[in-house]
Amino acid sequence: MTIEKESTPTGGRERKPGRPQGSGSSRQLVLDAARARFASDGFSATTIRRVAADAGVDVSMVMQFFRSKDELFAAVMDIPESALQKLSTVFEGGDEQLGERVVLAFLNAWEGAPEESEPLMAMLRNAMVNLQARQHLRDYIESRLTTGGGQSPGPDARLRAGLALSMLVGVVTGRQIIGVPVLAEANQEELVAIVAPAIQNTLLPAIKKPG
Repeated sequence: MTIEKESTPTGGRERKPGRPQGSGSSRQLVLDAARARFASDGFSATTIRRVAADAGVDVSMVMQFFRSKDELFAAVMDIPESALQKLSTVFEGGDEQLGERVVLAFLNAWEGAPEESEPLMAMLRNAMVNLQARQHLRDYIESRLTTGGGQSPGPDARLRAGLALSMLVGVVTGRQIIGVPVLAEANQEELVAIVAPAIQNTLLPAIKKPG
């Protein structure tokens, strides 16, 4: 009795066993896992092996998509448009409540939905140890504090934006990273009421129209 081999649809070639090539969904799993890991552990403590384990894939698959941890980190730093929108819309309105809008938008962006807040938190954590992250964070926020609303900035706009940035980052760092009890326990309304006047006085001269 002769048993015929089943033919394959690829010119008689048999399909070799093994893990299939990485798909778009696998790449997204890796990005999601890396985003959460960078946000929770920071750049230095995050490893390709841990990201692969979190994503449920082989290390080789992670390396197939991203050649290094730096490249993976750069891909993760693709900030969602919705997060950008939160910080851009604060200048849509009168000057009177500017400080309040800026502080509230900043807190909502860094403490909101994970898909928005985790990339921003990863940037904040890694800014202390990674030059690229520091540049991303600084440029990202300063550009919005100095060019908002299409108004002409004053000559000291960068200095004022830097001071405002330091205050805002300090609040989030104290709440989310250091865990200063009084800051971590405070609700957003309390923080806005105290911080907003300082941000208002710092930013307003830099964005008011001349005259």
